[in-house]
Amino acid sequence: MIIRSIALSTLALAALASGAAIAQSKPMDAKPAMEKCFGVALAGKNDCAAGPGTTCAGTSKVDYQGNAWKQVPAGTCTTITTPKGMGSLSAIKA
Repeated sequence: MIIRSIALSTLALAALASGAAIAQSKPMDAKPAMEKCFGVALAGKNDCAAGPGTTCAGTSKVDYQGNAWKQVPAGTCTTITTPKGMGSLSAIKA
């Protein structure tokens, strides 16, 4: 009786341990590479750097402000077309 109890306990412990090992071996989802893209943010929708007199995110005053940026997937910034031109990897001077 005691041997059966020990065997069942061992079996249950082994099942729990294998389940924990499987749960820990799941690969993490990789975040896509991002880059700063200047001149593509709508007013109040920038991620940061909206020039003098602003504090940071959400402080751009006009659409497509040249010194305000948004995070976009890497490699896409310079392909974004706006009414004022293309996105830029550096601040756009007015």
